[in-house]
Amino acid sequence: MEQQKNIMLDDMVPAQIVKELDKYIIGQDKAKRTIAVALRNRTRRKRLPEGIRDEVSPKNIIMIGPTGVGKTEIARRIARLSNAPFIKVEATKYTEVGYVGRDVESMIRDLMGIAVQMVKKEMALAQEDVVKRRVEDRLIDLLLPDLKKNPPEETADGGTKDIVVSGGAPSDFSEATDSTKEKFRRMLQDGKFDDKEVEITAAARSQGIGIEMMGSGNLEDIQDAMNSLGSIFGNKAKRRKVTIRRAREIFNDEEMEKSVDQDRVIDEAKERTEQMGIVFIDEIDKIAGTNGASSGPDVSRQGVQRDILPIVEGTKVSTKWGIIDTTHILFIAAGAFHISKPSDLIPELQGRFPLRTELDDLKTEDFFRILKEPENAITKQYHELLKTEGVDVRFTDDAINRISEIAWEVNSTSENIGARRLYTIMELLLEELSFSASELAGQTVTITPAYVDQRLNDIVSNQDLSRYIL
Repeated sequence: MEQQKNIMLDDMVPAQIVKELDKYIIGQDKAKRTIAVALRNRTRRKRLPEGIRDEVSPKNIIMIGPTGVGKTEIARRIARLSNAPFIKVEATKYTEVGYVGRDVESMIRDLMGIAVQMVKKEMALAQEDVVKRRVEDRLIDLLLPDLKKNPPEETADGGTKDIVVSGGAPSDFSEATDSTKEKFRRMLQDGKFDDKEVEITAAARSQGIGIEMMGSGNLEDIQDAMNSLGSIFGNKAKRRKVTIRRAREIFNDEEMEKSVDQDRVIDEAKERTEQMGIVFIDEIDKIAGTNGASSGPDVSRQGVQRDILPIVEGTKVSTKWGIIDTTHILFIAAGAFHISKPSDLIPELQGRFPLRTELDDLKTEDFFRILKEPENAITKQYHELLKTEGVDVRFTDDAINRISEIAWEVNSTSENIGARRLYTIMELLLEELSFSASELAGQTVTITPAYVDQRLNDIVSNQDLSRYIL
């Protein structure tokens, strides 16, 4: 069902995309609309005649807003909604070429890696029934001896001795007929052999196809390249003793690999990456310079911006799967911009992010809706967690309103961390209940405004204390 929902994203109009985001993200309507239009434009571009299609470039977006207002959550939900290759990266983990760290081109290599895994999984699922049959056949071959090479010993009366499968009951294998194999197949499907041990020959798993380019000199990429070289020059198969349960997993992986055409996987993944790929760059404000400074860490920050620029503009990046053109990949950047401003980014990079959307600070009513409406609301999470201990926790609307007021008050008087403040407050509010939940099994606990004030008032009223605890 989830897979079917993902495939339908290409058919969603912007209003439907916004409606899906509304299930998990409160407010920020302007940002949702901007994202929805950008996603829909990619579907529209696919329908254009080939002559004009390559001329339509994606309109990259910068989301500006304080921490905890939903920027990263929007990215997470886009990833789950979209059946396109999607990667979320932190701008701060990249360094300028020549410095120790990851170069910015690695984000495209990672995006292509995600696309390869996505396509491989889809193609393997299409062959699931065939793969399952092959795995069962291999397991049956392990359980049934090869009678031609190891014929059963004769008994005194002219019969044959029973052959015992490791850990199992004796069976007469003098005639290994198809019906016998089918009996074993049914027993395998019922899990009766799962704990039996067998000896298998397992090939070392390949890390990828081809050899990664080592031009960046970064340690992680060099290590990947060495792994690829190892897979070419002698990752020998080893004999191992494993249970049938584990053997099924190993054989399943091997048969999945065999069932898909690797060339088709790479071609399809490359097409998806280039035409529908999405890169979400978080914390982009951390690589923006401040007040025109050009010394110290700002040198490296501006270097990262200069390295990101050609990738956003459109360039060709070498990967182990071939050359990837980034011209039509959609880039969405986000940052709080507390210290720096979007104008502190180098002008060329600013020009490559034509759409800017500002996310609003959260107010008391927003906190109330966050605690009550989303499908993954934190109050619902705590209800389900404590339900596992037999405790039924219920929150009254007045209690939720009081929690919202406290969250807004603490954000106003100390550092504003947005909706993340709710996690701290809720954990402190339910600390005693969580600790003694096992002793309250079978009871119903109602959280009221009085309970909230009793647990939190002293800390909220003491601002010095709230700075450390809340």
